[in-house]
Amino acid sequence: MSNDPYIVITADTHAGASIEAYRDYLDPKYREDFDAWRGSYKNPAKKHVGTKKNKNWDSKERLSDLLGDGVVGEVIFPNTVPPFYDAPFHISAPPSPKQYEHQLAGMRAHNRWLAEFCAEQPERRAGIGLIHLNNIEDAIEDVEWIAKNHLRGGVLLPLPSPSDVHLNALNHPDYDRLWAAIQDAGLVINQHSGQGSPHYGEGQGSKALWAMEMSFFIQRGYTHLIMGGVFERFPKLRYILTESGCAWAPRLMQGMDAMYMAWKAGYIGEIDTSKDPALKEPPSFYAKRNCWYGASFPSVADVKGRDKVGVEKVLWGNDYPHYEGCYPYSRENMRFAFADIDEKEVRMMLGENAAKLYNFDLEALRPLADTVNITPQDVAVPLPLSEIPEDSTCVTFQRARAADFLSAKP
Repeated sequence: MSNDPYIVITADTHAGASIEAYRDYLDPKYREDFDAWRGSYKNPAKKHVGTKKNKNWDSKERLSDLLGDGVVGEVIFPNTVPPFYDAPFHISAPPSPKQYEHQLAGMRAHNRWLAEFCAEQPERRAGIGLIHLNNIEDAIEDVEWIAKNHLRGGVLLPLPSPSDVHLNALNHPDYDRLWAAIQDAGLVINQHSGQGSPHYGEGQGSKALWAMEMSFFIQRGYTHLIMGGVFERFPKLRYILTESGCAWAPRLMQGMDAMYMAWKAGYIGEIDTSKDPALKEPPSFYAKRNCWYGASFPSVADVKGRDKVGVEKVLWGNDYPHYEGCYPYSRENMRFAFADIDEKEVRMMLGENAAKLYNFDLEALRPLADTVNITPQDVAVPLPLSEIPEDSTCVTFQRARAADFLSAKP
């Protein structure tokens, strides 16, 4: 076991400007409309978030927090509410035709802010640009802007839900020009837990149901791109699904391969598929070649899944500054998940894989890593349940406690 510190890059953080600050990044022709919208907008998460909101845009506080958590680089997803939205971008439904013009302007304001924010710390921040699917020409224009403005985190691909009947599913051929533009630009396609869920209404348990079922709905992006032949037609595309772990992937690959065999044979049960050409290779081939997994605050099961998806495809994340993530207890999460894992593999999952996918310069980050000094010896110490911090709200720790409670004898 070496003494060289791990270079830790979180593949899952969130940031955004304050609502007031976004105004300066809007196209001027929308600022009057913004002022009218801002006057009536009420942030539904204001009480819950409290002073933590500053972590989204306060660069000094953010850098200090992440270094204190052992992290020297970050991949940045959106978090705050852009102009003309009701919720953060990554959990908002795609805009309706009526909403599209203004929400496109709000989305582009975020991209401008993010490019400026990342330029303050270019070696430590990889920002993910936003696009919409309502208009392919606009989406291609935004992809080109994202590449030109060095948002090397790539694009956050929207995921139409079953409720979004005005948009095509991701396997539709009309999107091929967009896939070509993303491939030509060399950008990563990102999707994130929380996307693609239908509207649950206001009935009892609606928010809990959304949280419970989001894993199923976000995986639809993964299956649609694979089964829809997108990675067959555009073999250089790179796709990552973040904050969803990877323990689920081997079983889903197996299910897709089983369906593929029936599809290739010409019948799925009594459904004739002979006029729908099957993929040239089994779906698992494209999953292994084109897909990565953002295992935020990973569980032991997620780490075991690396054997099936490939350890080089798994990226650790702390989900800063979200409550369900492992910040400020990322060291404890590393011990919980990686204590008995080979050092070489831990290095890959904690930073090297993210560096390759998102073009971080590991040598530029090494001096910071030396200062933080998270060593293999530190991570190799197992974390018993009794040492899980009492004030941690990390989902992985909560589930571990729940499993221990359920397994206890009455």
